[in-house]
Formats: sequence, structure tokens, C-alpha cells
Amino acid sequence: MSKFDIIVLGSGPGGYVTAIRASQLGFKTAIVEKESLGGVCLNWGCIPTKALLKSAQVFEYLKHAGDYGLNAENVGHDFAAVVKRSRGVADGMSKGVQFLMKKNKIEVINGFGTLKKGKKIEVKSDSGTTEYSADHIIIATGARSRELPSLPQDGKKVIGYREAMSLDKQPKKMIVVGSGAIGIEFAYFYNSMGTEVTVVEFMPNIVPVEDEDVSKQLERSFKKAGVKIMTSAEVTKVDTSGDGVKAAVKTSKGEEVLEADIVLSAVGIKTNIENIGLEDVGIAVDRDKILVNDYYQTNIPGYYAIGDVTPGQALAHVASAEGILCVEKIAGMHVEALDYGNIPGCTYCIPEVASVGLTEKQAKEKGYDIKVGKFPFSASGKAKASGSADGFVKVIFDAKYGEWLGCHMIGAGVTDMIAEAVVARKLETTGHEVLKAVHPHPTMSEAVMEAVADAYDEVIHL
Repeated sequence: MSKFDIIVLGSGPGGYVTAIRASQLGFKTAIVEKESLGGVCLNWGCIPTKALLKSAQVFEYLKHAGDYGLNAENVGHDFAAVVKRSRGVADGMSKGVQFLMKKNKIEVINGFGTLKKGKKIEVKSDSGTTEYSADHIIIATGARSRELPSLPQDGKKVIGYREAMSLDKQPKKMIVVGSGAIGIEFAYFYNSMGTEVTVVEFMPNIVPVEDEDVSKQLERSFKKAGVKIMTSAEVTKVDTSGDGVKAAVKTSKGEEVLEADIVLSAVGIKTNIENIGLEDVGIAVDRDKILVNDYYQTNIPGYYAIGDVTPGQALAHVASAEGILCVEKIAGMHVEALDYGNIPGCTYCIPEVASVGLTEKQAKEKGYDIKVGKFPFSASGKAKASGSADGFVKVIFDAKYGEWLGCHMIGAGVTDMIAEAVVARKLETTGHEVLKAVHPHPTMSEAVMEAVADAYDEVIHL
């Protein structure tokens, strides 16, 4: 039996990052993966979707070339080629993880891993079953598309995100159920490619975790682009017996039947914790999540869990941060528990959405006396010159102490801008300090400074 210091079960952005950090710290490390290195994020999630979205963005630029004084005639697209490019990007990233495993001398064990008592893992592969042991076993098995009883996925007419990024041909009509990041990104992509898209959202606003001002702005932008939005709506059943799909949608006005070629179910995720031996080992689980302490130790010594299988936000950057913190704690380093109140969230449609901290509603509910500032990109020289004037930056400060409570952005490139607010909040920066930090002009990022100035009644360009 092979013995390691650390074995990581799962090689997504949580697992492979954890393994690399463990190796850097001198641990003899192995990683177990049943499919492709990089997990869902690199192969079927974060990375290939961004490739699809970039193709959609370039296509939109070409269609609107006249807005920039340019000529581009007979602009078309090859849907299969767009999908092929996306798959190529994903394959390249997965090969990059393979390189990192070799570089860091991490043993890659291919197969399905099952936890055993006594800090052991049994791995089944085509070549047989092998048992491995370690001083520390870290579970990072991630999650998959969640299925609703009223919306069973058949992989053909009712699909999840995985099928949505590798369809053989482009559907003429699509219903997207759920308007979180996954649903909204695919709605944008397919609409941009020319598919007739309807978004069905159970909550009163799309992107319901975002500040209400952002949700309303995104809904306006999507409707302007031709996407049909149905909020406070629920798909109660689907009929796939015909050529396409008929979806019964319940709203406050009654029931409506929508017809489409494909229904994309984007109603959240289900953790991959079945059949991996949690019950046999005695690891505690609550509501589909593995229970852990601040340093990702489960209730059984020697077993840890990170990423989507734990109660924190199901985001790639969260999984990576948790894994690094977990192995650094194992190594005896002095580490601080992760601040889950300062995790940025990003949605990569056009316009992009990015946020961190409290929404205005949450800040009020917590009893803060707040200062709110807002700066529209329509007043930004860089945004106007770029042809990207949709959206705004909104900031929320505690009126008493100047603490930066929340930052909410919608517009071009804001997923790259939100880090300023994350770092500033980590450093406990006040509104006045942000205001007096000189921002470059002309840039999209100076909208942050302008929004802060608006909060403190010092805005210049409004």
C-alpha cells in the first residue's frame, strides 16, 4: 500500500490548488481524479464558458461595427466552431494542470476514490482496485447541476450546464430556468448567437443574490437585447414527447405554456458526496454539505473537506482559498480563518456583474446608518469612448465609522474591477481613504472613486 502525507480527493480548483500548496510545504502528496484534471471549473465550467462568452462578445462587436465608424458586412457565425474553440481552451487548461502536477511532483491517481476508515482511500479504475493511505485526506469532490423533480434532465431536450456548452447545433428557442450566474451567462451567450431566449426565475428579481439596483439594471439590459424575462415564475412540468419541449410556467397571472427546442436547467448545484464513503468513515453531513470547522477539519481526525462540498460559497476562488488555508494549518503555520463576508461574486454576461459585501437592503436590515453612492458609466469618459455606457458602480458605507460595507458593479469589465473593493475592505479602508487615493483617468475604475465621492457629497462629474 502506497503511503502519502496528504491525499486530495478531487482535482478541481479546490483540489489541484490544495495539492500544489501541500507539495510546496514539503508534503508527499497525491491527488485522486475520476475524470479530467481541473474538474468542472476548467473542463465544463468557469473556463470554457468564458471562451463561449468571448466569442459572443466579439460577434456582437462585429454586428455593431458601424457604431465605431467601421464596416463589417455579412457578419455570421459558425456555432460548431465556437463550441470547438471553447473545448480547445478547456483542454489546454487541463493540460496545464497536468504540467503543474509533474512540476510539483504530485502523484496523480486516476479512478473513483472511496474513503475508508483509518485514513485510507480505495481507488477503482479500469486496471483494478488499489488502496492508499495518508496522514491527512482532503475531500474536494465539488458539485454538479442540481435537478428539480419538476424538471428532470434527459441530456437532450432538458439539459444542464455541461450539455449547454457542447451542443451539436444551436437551438432556435431556449428556456433558461434559473437566473444565477450560470443561467444568466448562458442566456447572454445564446441570445447573442441569435437564439430566442426566455429566462424563468422563481424569485422577484434576476440574479437574486445581487443588490436590487443591479438586478433591475441587468433586466433592462437583457430585455433591450431581446431576452424575455419572467420573474416570480416557476416551471411546474415539462413535456418532451413532441419535437421540442413544452414547459408549463406558473406565474401570479396563472399558468402559461412555453415552447422551445431546449430547456436549460440552471437551478443550482448538488454536491458530489454520494458513494464516497462518508457514512462508512462517520463524517458528519448536514443538508448536503460536509460539516467542517474554520480550518476545514471534519468531525473525524485526519479527514478534511473544502470547496463546494462544504457550507461556504460554491465558487472556484473560495475552494482554492480554503484548500490553501487547510494545508497551511496542517503544516502548523499561523493562519486566519477565511472571511466569508468578503468574497467577491462575478457574473460574466454583458454587461458584467460583480459585487462584494452587503447589499443596501442587507446593510439596512443589520441596522447600519449608511451612506450610499452611485456613479453611472454613462458619465464615464472611458465607458462612452468604449461604447460601453450601460451600468454603474454602487458603494455602501457605514456613516458612523466610514467602513466600506458593500460594493456592487454592473458594466463592462467590472469583474476585473471588484478586486479593489475586496482588498480595500480586507485592509479596513474608509471611504475618505478611497476618495483620496488618486485613480487614473480615463479608466472604468475611476467610477469607483466617483461613486465614493457621491456617497460623501463630493462627486465632481455628476
